[in-house]
Amino acid sequence: MDFEALHSANFAKLDTTVTEWDTLVNHLKILEEDARKGLRGKANKANWAGYNATVSREFIGKTAGEFDDAHTQAQSIRNIIRDSRNELKTQKTELLEAIARGKGNHLLVRPQGGGFTVQDPDNKAVGGQKAVDALRDELQGILDKATEIDTTAAASLKALVDLTDYGFSGAKYNDRDAAAAAVKEAEKLAALAKKKPEDLSVAEFDALNAGLKKHSGDEIFAEHFASTLGAKGTLEFWAGINDPYRGREVGQERLDQFDDLQKHLGLTLATATQADTVEMATWKREMTQLGDQQVGKTGYTVGFQVMSNLMRWGNYEDRFLTDYGTELIRTEKKMSNNGRHMPTGWAHMGMDPYLNRTGTDSGSDPMTGFMKALSNSPDAATDFFNGTFVTKDEDHDFERDTDGNGKNGKVGLTNFQYLFEERDWPPERDVKGEESITGRNNLALALEAATTGHPAGEMPTIDTPPHSTDQAKLMESLVNSIGESPKRLTDHGYMSDSIGQIASEYLPDINRATTDADDENESVPKLFPIAGSAAELDHADVSRFLVTVGQNPEGYAAVEVGQKAYMANLMDYHLNPDLPADQRYPQDTENTVKEISRRSGEIGGTLAIGRQEAVLGEAKQADSDFEHATNQKKNLISGIVGTGIGVGTSFIATPLAGAAAGGAASTVSGVVLEQIFKDSEPENLKNRGSDSAALWEDTKEKNNSLSAQAAEKAANAHKSPYADKVEEWTRIGTGDGFNDASTAGRRMADDLETEIPT
Repeated sequence: MDFEALHSANFAKLDTTVTEWDTLVNHLKILEEDARKGLRGKANKANWAGYNATVSREFIGKTAGEFDDAHTQAQSIRNIIRDSRNELKTQKTELLEAIARGKGNHLLVRPQGGGFTVQDPDNKAVGGQKAVDALRDELQGILDKATEIDTTAAASLKALVDLTDYGFSGAKYNDRDAAAAAVKEAEKLAALAKKKPEDLSVAEFDALNAGLKKHSGDEIFAEHFASTLGAKGTLEFWAGINDPYRGREVGQERLDQFDDLQKHLGLTLATATQADTVEMATWKREMTQLGDQQVGKTGYTVGFQVMSNLMRWGNYEDRFLTDYGTELIRTEKKMSNNGRHMPTGWAHMGMDPYLNRTGTDSGSDPMTGFMKALSNSPDAATDFFNGTFVTKDEDHDFERDTDGNGKNGKVGLTNFQYLFEERDWPPERDVKGEESITGRNNLALALEAATTGHPAGEMPTIDTPPHSTDQAKLMESLVNSIGESPKRLTDHGYMSDSIGQIASEYLPDINRATTDADDENESVPKLFPIAGSAAELDHADVSRFLVTVGQNPEGYAAVEVGQKAYMANLMDYHLNPDLPADQRYPQDTENTVKEISRRSGEIGGTLAIGRQEAVLGEAKQADSDFEHATNQKKNLISGIVGTGIGVGTSFIATPLAGAAAGGAASTVSGVVLEQIFKDSEPENLKNRGSDSAALWEDTKEKNNSLSAQAAEKAANAHKSPYADKVEEWTRIGTGDGFNDASTAGRRMADDLETEIPT
């Protein structure tokens, strides 16, 4: 900064700018609240259908989120400008005070060019030349500080605005120092990561690990770190530090912290990919291009193997994941000869580095880490699994009987079909030397995200969009695949918790399938309303699917608890006299209650067959494990109840008279779920039978009791004149439903070890 520019600085325009940004921040705060409470709140309560349910509602939600980001970005910009103005004012004051002190000591300060001179024209200054030099150094220090303030403010503002091409960034900074420090810290840590592993000290490793942990969520830091290190530098760093022949000092002293570094580096890169800067666009393009290229000068490790292990944490940008997945599949096809054999290049060999430091697997198969990345990015996951692995016309050996004539013909496969049905997954071991399940388990997590529209492991909320056409299409493929060959799941039972969660979020679709109604039937969609796109499921496939999922405690619990909440909400929904006529099921109350109970009973009975198969069949699963898994669901009761009568379908649960405000049992579904969890407590299981007939009757009795409770509570809440009759109707409906389940079970008897109850 020029001496004269600071000396004569007029901050009036900057003061006006800060005032205007204050006003903008306040206005955006009001708009953000209006968007959140008004626009988004009304959208969530509205009864959306068709195109509006899947597109307009989601668009409104994203638009409301943009107002929040706009407010946050405006705050950050205002804070940086305000802080810079205040600091520059301080520097000007210090400059003028220093000049005044010099003048008092007979020193004269004059501007010269862009700088200044300090003179003692009368040789009267106390201290002589030392005083001249001291004042000169003090003034130069003030100018240097002002220059730093001005430069870092400009850099911070540019970095903040450049984070997004469209819309607004959610990055939040309280002052200029915080934003400037993010840039400096990113450059410092990137410089450490660029060092050769053999030259990296333990202290530098600690600084890098701690810095990434602290700043991984900072958007400016993450973007600057990743773009400074570069795609190639990122791969070389992680591959190099895991090379046992390089960086021995760090490896010996800090090997137990490599998992932390892997996580923090992965989170940082995930944050960085969300930035829309030119530098990050280059990084993402180069990272994808380097996927099949050797990393380093020795060994056979390629880019996909390195990067996929850093993808196990964080939310990576969707377009990057889509491009990355496309190239990964292309490389997999080459390695496996279009799926004819195991992709041997992904198998861990004795001298290969351990690129994954979590202890679950070696990290040699890049599909494992990539699946975990997809589990955090639902839209990218949906797009990937519906993508094409091979077309019908390509050179491959995949054949199916697609027309039911008993003859196989060549077919194309989606990425889902290849990974779930056909892929020969490379063998892996965990840190204990036991067979690793991580690859397929991550596949299940990715499928959970892809079909539900929210990250795996989370519950749907009011903001979860209704199922899209592509999500429903993938659900159809999943149910069909397991129905066609249950061993695809039972041979890997650990995947069932995710598959069960998926099923619990498609209960309207599953209930519809059990009715065997044709496409022209207009009453079933009203009985089981769906806001978004419906999955068209075959009844027989659904039965086999539920029996298969029901053989795993976590899978069983997810569907069982979800179905009972869904059934209770349906009773509440359909017994409400205020339900608009055009949304009503065109049957009387008796048939409505019976049909809801029947469908719920069939699903409960079908799950019971699966549970029986696990407990009494070859697996010899402990029955208590199923009750324990069911009881654990009470920790998620609010999320389960909050799904209403179907994800994305408008539903406000009716509060029960006399219920404690905010209590778990304040709604019909709350009462039903509390009873489920009570029945699952150990002290209530002492007299359970141990043969198929006893288990069947016990399950049937519980289903009947829960349906009756739901119908009675709903009828009383809505002052229905049929409150004294619904118990009998639910008993009949539940009995018919269990008979339906028994009939369906006998059709698949050849696949089961246990006797099907009657």
